[in-house]
Amino acid sequence: MAQPTAHEHQVTSEVGRLRTVLLHRPGAELKRLTPRNSDKLLFDAIPWVGRAQEEHDAFAQALRDRDVEVLYVTELLQDALEYEVARNEAISDVLSDHRLGDQLRHVVEGYLRDLDPEDLSHTLIDGLAHEELKTGHGLVYRLMDRLDFVIDPLPGLLFTRDNSAWIGDRVAVTSLAMPARRRESALTGLIYAHHPRFAGVEPIYNPALEHVEGGDILLLSPGVVAVGTGERTTPAGVERLARQVFTAGLAQTVLAVPIEQQRATMHLDTVCTMVDVDTVVMYPPIAHSLTAFTVTAANGDLRVSEPRPFLEAAAEAMGLDRLKVIDTGLDPVTAEREQWDDGNNTLAVAPRLAVAYERNIETNAQLETAGIEVIRISGSELGSGRGGPRCMSCPILRDPPPAV
Repeated sequence: MAQPTAHEHQVTSEVGRLRTVLLHRPGAELKRLTPRNSDKLLFDAIPWVGRAQEEHDAFAQALRDRDVEVLYVTELLQDALEYEVARNEAISDVLSDHRLGDQLRHVVEGYLRDLDPEDLSHTLIDGLAHEELKTGHGLVYRLMDRLDFVIDPLPGLLFTRDNSAWIGDRVAVTSLAMPARRRESALTGLIYAHHPRFAGVEPIYNPALEHVEGGDILLLSPGVVAVGTGERTTPAGVERLARQVFTAGLAQTVLAVPIEQQRATMHLDTVCTMVDVDTVVMYPPIAHSLTAFTVTAANGDLRVSEPRPFLEAAAEAMGLDRLKVIDTGLDPVTAEREQWDDGNNTLAVAPRLAVAYERNIETNAQLETAGIEVIRISGSELGSGRGGPRCMSCPILRDPPPAV
């Protein structure tokens, strides 16, 4: 088929040929990470920032080499902040932080309003430390440690999958569960609302609703959406998203998939991703224990089935006899290691073509044995926030998937 024009936005599956993707190149916000604050900011290690940038640049280039248009959050945000309404919204969101108090809030507002769009975008992402705010004063400011943040940095913005997800031609600006990541959705929402590229785009979800994160949303096939519920996405969030997509006619079936509430399995895409229209790569210990509740629309309400094995429920909803499964790793120990290192977190560039971290040697070998071409990228530093190629990418435009 002819390649769609650059300004279309449509994603109906995980595996249709990828045309446009939104990334965030890591920057100074990663330099804010220390042993003192890394837990709060949700990083398991302190990354070597220069190497992380090199790895991310190689990831972006690997996508461009496959004719994928790469957009960057920072550049789009700078463009959006040229508009006064967008500047006001961005600044108001920062000032809504109750920790500031009236006096410091007034100082911060003046500081931000004096910044040009480029500097403002960097401050919103990189954060602002106490010692950098030379005009700071008042009780709140005096009682802060000099290394505390007046505006928290957003190192998690690296994982653009979580703060927005496209379903059909609508964007879900998600409601992030962890306080350290809340402002990510505010910035992404600002881009979609005010950047000319996204003029006319209608959101299907917004951050004021129940918690839903993009890493839990898998578009199994056109009209079939699986949503994990665990550490980050609540059952109420799954229910709300189901109602929204049914009302908009974007799906006929939503599979609610409970996953363990722990760091290693924070999202559904940490244990299962798609590499072909009928094939998933999956963490072996849960492949046959994962269940799903099938949710459909019924007389203006929701009908919820009894739980069934996920693979069975997904295949039926997708109109398949079965879903093919490629295991993470080879033996139980390797599988556990490679799942922790995001071996399941692949990004399909096209059917049977996926990006994966090179370090997951056994999983990549399993993929290739199954006929999946693997684009290997380095992720020794990028993975310190517990995310792989899928986590680091938000598809904005994909071709429709081929028929099975």
